[in-house]
Amino acid sequence: MTLTIEFCEARAKEAADEADNAGLDNVRERALRSQAAWQAMADRAIGIAKTRALKLLETQQEQDRESAESARMETDFGPE
Repeated sequence: MTLTIEFCEARAKEAADEADNAGLDNVRERALRSQAAWQAMADRAIGIAKTRALKLLETQQEQDRESAESARMETDFGPE
């Protein structure tokens, strides 16, 4: 199961709201632990998304360089 960033952030907000409205210390502490866990999952998902986007960009740039080099070679020396 893949957790989305939005889902994790929504659960973190719900836990924060629960902590704010908790009348008992143990309930507040549990909600704060839950908030921290959900926020950590959201932060991890954000990091993964950024890494994937960067890798995709690097791959595209490498393909563009290879295409440009191939086109230059054909211009300089004719088709292979």
